[in-house]
Amino acid sequence: MPLSKKQIKFLRAKSHDLKSVIMLGKKGLTDEVMSELDIALTHHELVKIKLPIEDREQRTQVANEICKRSESEEVQLIGKTLVVYRVNPDKAVIALPKA
Repeated sequence: MPLSKKQIKFLRAKSHDLKSVIMLGKKGLTDEVMSELDIALTHHELVKIKLPIEDREQRTQVANEICKRSESEEVQLIGKTLVVYRVNPDKAVIALPKA
């Protein structure tokens, strides 16, 4: 389900105080990174990821790949920091405002 502008604004505000939970290394987007991201999204729902990639277009491609593989929504991509959101179907941690 795509997020509304109001929900994205709400999640951006919540993400300011977050520390990066996932950091891509030299090997890039590996299965291990994706499994850690899955655990983090299930537990926290809102996760900050550091992307140490210099090229802006490549960074955007990696961000899109992360969202696709993790079935999450991109909240924000500023510089080398990506914020993604995926609701926990068993027990929602963050109560989103109505669209």
